Order: sequence, then C-alpha cells, then structure tokens
Amino acid sequence: MRQALLYSRLSDGRVRCGLCEHRCTIAPGARGRCGVRENRQGVLYSLVYGRLVAKSVDPIEKKPLFHLLPGTRSYSIATVGCNFTCQFCQNHELSQWPRAHASELDSEPLGGQLSDGAEETPTSVVQAAIASGCETIAYTYGEPTIQLEFVLDTAREARAAGLRNVLVSNGFMTPEAIDLAAPWIDGINIDLKAVSNDFYRQIVGGDVRPVLHAIEQFLSEGVWVEVTTLVIPGLNDGEDELRWTAEAVAGISTSIPWHVSRFFPAYRMQHLPMTPRSTLERARAIGHEAGLKYVYIGNLPGGFEDTHCSVCGTLLLKRHGFVLERSALVDGSCPECGTDLDGVWFAGSKIGR
Repeated sequence: MRQALLYSRLSDGRVRCGLCEHRCTIAPGARGRCGVRENRQGVLYSLVYGRLVAKSVDPIEKKPLFHLLPGTRSYSIATVGCNFTCQFCQNHELSQWPRAHASELDSEPLGGQLSDGAEETPTSVVQAAIASGCETIAYTYGEPTIQLEFVLDTAREARAAGLRNVLVSNGFMTPEAIDLAAPWIDGINIDLKAVSNDFYRQIVGGDVRPVLHAIEQFLSEGVWVEVTTLVIPGLNDGEDELRWTAEAVAGISTSIPWHVSRFFPAYRMQHLPMTPRSTLERARAIGHEAGLKYVYIGNLPGGFEDTHCSVCGTLLLKRHGFVLERSALVDGSCPECGTDLDGVWFAGSKIGR
C-alpha cells in the first residue's frame, strides 16, 4: 500500500478523494468507485501501488499515438481498476477486476493469473523499458488515473533516464491531478467516448465535460494529445453525434489527431454487431469536414492509418495496422512543401503544433 495523493480529511473519519471527477467521499473501511483506493482510519491508501498485472512491449502506434515518435516501441504497464464502468470495455478483465473480486484485492497475487505476485518498483520498470529498447513508458490497458502515485514516481525516474512517458486514459481527471501529471507526461491518448452526457451516464458511468476539459488542459500544459472514439453501432454512430464529437475536438485544436475505432462485440455488449466499414469511412469524412487535419480509422487496416501532409497531401508516414512501414519526413517536415507536421518526431524534439 501507499498513501494516496490528492485527498482531504472530512469529519467522522471520512475522506474525499480528489484524483478523478467522481470526487468520492469515502467512509472508514470503504473504497472509492475505482475500487482500489481505501480509507483506513482516516487515511486514504492506494491498494495497487507497484502491483502490475500487465507488462509488455508494444508499438507506440498501438496506444494509439501516431504523431509521437512513430515506429518506436513503448513499455506498457497496467494495474487492475478503473473509475468507469463501460459496458463495452475490451479490457474488462483488468478494469473491472476490483469490483468482481473486492475481497481479494488485499491478497498477493491479484487474481492468480493476473499477477506473479512480485511488486514492481519505478526503478525496475525503467530498467525493463531500457533493456527492451523502448523509448517510452506507457501507462495503459486499465485506467492510469487510479494508480497516479506509481505513475508519477515511475515517470520521474523515466525522464531522468532519458525516456518519455505516455498515458492512455479516459480523461476523467480532476484539474489538480492533471497539474501533477502534466509536467512528467509527454503524450496522452484520451478516449472521448461521445459528446452525449446521456451516453456517459448510462453506458460509461461518468460525465463528458471533465473529459473535454482534460483534453484542453493537457494541451495547454504542453502535452501532445490524440483522441480516440470507439464507434458503437446504435449508440454513438449517428451522423449528428459523430459531427458533434468531431467539432468538439476541432474546437479545441484542429491539429489533434482523431482516431475513430471499430467496435467489436465485448463484455456486456456481445449482442451488438461490429462497426460497418461504411460508418467508419463516413466518420473519417466528417472529421475532415469539421476541420481536423488528421483523422485515422482504427481496427480496420487498409490505408486509413497513413499520415498525409495537411497542406499538399503528400504521403508522409505509411503504416499497416500498428507497423510503420515507411517515413518520408525530413526533420519533422513534409519533403514537398516544407510544412511542419504536428507532433513529436525524434528523441529530444519539442512538441510541435
């Protein structure tokens, strides 16, 4: 266990967590909605510090981050837990584990097959990332917000060792949490699941407004931001909904890459069909119509992962799925017209917009 960040003590031994926008009031002996932060005699603790249940080496494109060090590898780690209850979650075995196994969270290992029982340290994670030839550490799979203590300790050591840090997040963070994280985070992909609050309340268990604010705040604090929307048939795939989502992203910055991703039946939405190709192609067109310079289709290989110059249309980054096959960039710019491509293109480079 590790004492939690961002909480305040209330009367009668209760505490209020300030990590995500649920801002849970937690009685003694109880846990927050994420299931991994517990009030013990008026002190809030993280129950998952260093208790990693996933460690793997991925292409940075898998996050997906297409405009941050393309073609490099990212050391990806996760704990169990999430502050959302998305009915379509593709990693529900990890994200919802604390809700399904609340009495087992104090045991080692977590859920048997989920962990080998060895607690990791920031140093061990950084050493593993370097040994595997990665240029970034990605805090992903589950929701990294709920393990912010370990994320920050690891990110500081990673930065000192010359590595960069990226988050894959639902964006439901408080401004205070973003203020703590942003100085140590180089890139983030935020899931903007829809712009309908009914969708967030009924399907996700949250509110869209803090997510939009997180996109704005991370961007304003110099973090490279990309956005993903999983397009789910019958739920958020209507023409108006897609247009409003694209316009929300473009209203923050037209340079934000928008990934519209294909849904596959998962978790509590096994009954829904996968997203038709035509819907995804229309979503991509809507993104461009809204003024976004970079719109990609995820989970549907076939040229929709390529990056073109937003001015002259030259093919700059050729991808197949998560594999970067060819780059025509010259010092981060288009070789034909000289336009700088928004993003982070080589080690030591500053974030471009």
